Amino acid sequence: MSPELVEGTDYYINDQGLWVFTAEYHLARGYCCGSGCLHCPYTSERVSQSIQSIDQMGNELSVPFPPKRIISLVPSQTELLFDLGLENVIVGVTKFCVHPLSETKSKEKIGGTKKFNIDKISALQPDLIIGNKEENYPEGIQTLQEHFPVWMSDIHTLSDACSMIREVGKITNRMQIGNDIADEIIKSFESFVPLNSQLRAAYFIWSEPYMVAAGDTFIDEMMKKFGVTNVFGHLTRYPEVSLETVIDLQPELIFLSSEPYPFNEKHMEAFQKLLPSSKVMIVDGEYFSWYGSRLLLTPGYFKSLIARCS
Repeated sequence: MSPELVEGTDYYINDQGLWVFTAEYHLARGYCCGSGCLHCPYTSERVSQSIQSIDQMGNELSVPFPPKRIISLVPSQTELLFDLGLENVIVGVTKFCVHPLSETKSKEKIGGTKKFNIDKISALQPDLIIGNKEENYPEGIQTLQEHFPVWMSDIHTLSDACSMIREVGKITNRMQIGNDIADEIIKSFESFVPLNSQLRAAYFIWSEPYMVAAGDTFIDEMMKKFGVTNVFGHLTRYPEVSLETVIDLQPELIFLSSEPYPFNEKHMEAFQKLLPSSKVMIVDGEYFSWYGSRLLLTPGYFKSLIARCS
């Protein structure tokens, strides 16, 4: 915040510890920012009744502002909502939403990311649902969109992730916190020194059939940030691959992700026998595939992973 702002004149701090700008501050600024500010003097009807947003799939929606009954259909975005300070208005999450552990345990479970319970969601009467194009199934999302505001993310890059964080902060009345989180993520990645090598890596997400993260995925973006070349970067999304193909490519690094498939030591030993010249390791999938506030911790995890690669 600008040091020129005067508490009591330009803003006050509410019961939740959030800054709330006064009507005098808005009048001095001279325009409406469209963020649904509580004391906005530029509309005859209070903007706080609803806020307009275009999600990352291009859907235009009107969200009650501030929303008071939020459901999250995506684990990484659930964690973000808690970090935005929205614990008291989150009414439902998926069974895979595990961070923060103690807080998510007490929330109503509405099923999984690919098969959520429409009836349970309807009974909770959400005024905002947060989903994701890749992690949720389109038929279910379309059904929900007929009855509730559903904000959808579509994330391929770090820039996409930060844009999502800012917009979710904006529509939930946590704009400053969202901006702060996004700014800190950008700063932490800018200061991160990637693996200085020409190493090539294969990132496995599933076993039998073997599936990898290829190009046009957030995981591929994180592999680039980490400092390795994805040997399947010329393909797209999450293709099935044969072990013979992997052997032919001879990647220097084999990453076996902890999620969605729970690779373990036995898998690591099997891959090491097939590729004795490659370094095989299990990596924490949350730091490669989660695109919410978990990204604050990703550069630190990458630093520890670099030490394992040497």
